[in-house]
Amino acid sequence: MSLQEEIIQQLGVKPSIDPQEEIRRSVDFLKEYLQKHPFLKTFVLGISGGQDSTLAGRLAQLAMEEMRSETGDTSYQFIAVRLPYGVQADEADAQKALGFIQPDVSLVVNIKESVDAMERAVEATGTDISDFNKGNIKARSRMIAQYALAGARSGAVIGTDHAAENITGFFTKFGDGGADILPLFRLNKRQGKQLLKALGADPALYEKIPTADLEEEKPGVADEVALGVTYNEIDDYLEGKQVSPETQATIEKWWYKGQHKRHLPITVFDTFWRG
Repeated sequence: MSLQEEIIQQLGVKPSIDPQEEIRRSVDFLKEYLQKHPFLKTFVLGISGGQDSTLAGRLAQLAMEEMRSETGDTSYQFIAVRLPYGVQADEADAQKALGFIQPDVSLVVNIKESVDAMERAVEATGTDISDFNKGNIKARSRMIAQYALAGARSGAVIGTDHAAENITGFFTKFGDGGADILPLFRLNKRQGKQLLKALGADPALYEKIPTADLEEEKPGVADEVALGVTYNEIDDYLEGKQVSPETQATIEKWWYKGQHKRHLPITVFDTFWRG
């Protein structure tokens, strides 16, 4: 089995999908998790205005609406939370996403004060915090806020990890990588677009150029620029198609580099990191 085949198998990606079938699969998955854990009454998700949180948010909202309808329990709620650092440049996109998601509860937690405080506290030790490092602090602060809300509201945190993000490790460890449940896992980027289209989303919500937008010195830098490959190339690879040797090498380099992010903290029994 080639590495490409191993990755496809590990991430569960199909070469093609039926969008309605995958919508149903994700909604049922979220509902089943709630049914198994009756003490959980909410899902919490940070909404950025990008494709992934827009899709995960709408799926979570649909799951909660069905739970209320089927159980008569109105305490089942989806909580969408904006987590800006100060004023986000793409706030209009986030508001458009919220308009599509139609969450039961919409909150805002501004992380700027807590991020800046942590930066000052660490730099007081004589340690310099780089712009990249501060970007990861932002992502981890957003995770803390989501878990604080979930803890206060009998909730679980939804993550937006999907196959095209997972393969490259393009997420912050214990930041946006920190979550309880991943309804998009198995889907690549173009398949996520198919689901949003099937859900009736405005094309602007899935045609937006993906960006993590964590670095202040590189505001709005596109994921594809940071990765050195396009999402179309990543999706082709994940669907078992042939890509150029250069593209394959870049994707597989990211796969190996991000291995530690796909595991719980390493123990003496783990061997994956030895190569």
